[in-house]
Amino acid sequence: MRKKILILLLFPLLFGSCQYFPKQVPSEQDLLQKELKAINWNEVDEFPSVVSCDSITDREQKKQCFFEYLTALIQQKLNIDTLGVLYPKLDTINVKVTVLPNATMEFETQGIDSLSYNHAAIDSIIKTRLVDFPDIHPALKRGIPVKTQFVLPVILNVQ
Repeated sequence: MRKKILILLLFPLLFGSCQYFPKQVPSEQDLLQKELKAINWNEVDEFPSVVSCDSITDREQKKQCFFEYLTALIQQKLNIDTLGVLYPKLDTINVKVTVLPNATMEFETQGIDSLSYNHAAIDSIIKTRLVDFPDIHPALKRGIPVKTQFVLPVILNVQ
């Protein structure tokens, strides 16, 4: 009878004691590699923004607001210049915009036929005219400012 009581008392301890054995803990490198594979490096968490678009909460609407604001500002700055006079048949240019993590911007033209138009002259005009932009908040990836690039079609000679 004593053996049965002793066995009944020790039996639950035998199966319950497995939790006291050391468990395999994944290494830091394994966890890091798993996390890095889970991150989509081709998309940002938050797009660049300007103060006038900060109040919008929907991600797509905020992105659209930023692109419309930037396109309108670039059109306004380029229509003042001689670009329309020098190249009257040039109605639309694609401007590659780079927003750097330090909130500065760089501009470059793309897709201009170099036989019909002087690409260097157009780039020079764009770099000269596209200065003094309002504060731009850079794109964020996991809370860290990152560099983003996008191409905006800018319509010239809007009258």
